[in-house]
Amino acid sequence: MSNPVHVTESSFEAEVLKADLPVLADFWADWCAPCRMLAPVVDDLAREYAGRLKVAKVDVDENPRLAVDYGIMSIPTLALFKKGKLVDRFIGYMPDAQLKQKLETALNAGTITVGAN
Repeated sequence: MSNPVHVTESSFEAEVLKADLPVLADFWADWCAPCRMLAPVVDDLAREYAGRLKVAKVDVDENPRLAVDYGIMSIPTLALFKKGKLVDRFIGYMPDAQLKQKLETALNAGTITVGAN
């Protein structure tokens, strides 16, 4: 998959929790300026990590239950799921080089380091 998949409350379980690959879920909203800044970075990650990482986008205004269920208090929040479990997250904008470094470490080592900002 080369583009982020837009998920909803009804598709979240199938697309994120039951995914075969690790999933980076971008919790965002249209009105959020940092979310808009992060959007092209998220799109690039979906293309660059195709086959290794699934990227999902969750509009918190359209899917408020997911935001509540996962404790999303600020956006953007990127949440990393592995085998259906939330394993780490980070809040706010992160430059693409820093984000890629953390993702590489997490994917190559099998341990999760995303979220240390």
